[in-house]
Amino acid sequence: MKIFNITWTVLFILFAAVQYNDPDPYVWMPIYLYGAFMCWKASKLQFYPSGYVVGILVYAGYAVYKMFDENGLIDWIRFHHAENIAETMKAEKPWIEETREFFGLVILIGVLLMNWFYAKKKMKQAAGNTK
Repeated sequence: MKIFNITWTVLFILFAAVQYNDPDPYVWMPIYLYGAFMCWKASKLQFYPSGYVVGILVYAGYAVYKMFDENGLIDWIRFHHAENIAETMKAEKPWIEETREFFGLVILIGVLLMNWFYAKKKMKQAAGNTK
């Protein structure tokens, strides 16, 4: 898990760094930096299950919004036939940006979930060793 978390710490910092030219960097930089912070702490074996839950709930709520938003995930699938969103880094069409943001949230949720499950397992093991 240490390598997993160090890798995601670096990736989330890089994801935050490339948000400087995004239309809303003040939203996305903190989103990615929160994930980076939680992974950095986990790489040091410092787990915060409630912090994971808060992140997961906030990101899931925002992902649901991005799913149903105009030009969101559902529009991309229904009206744009899931066209390639990675063809170019420039998001010239609004549904490309919205869909990428949705998948960024899904990645964050997945990483936080893995850390949450691992933290729960470690806490259960620690409780079992004290008996």
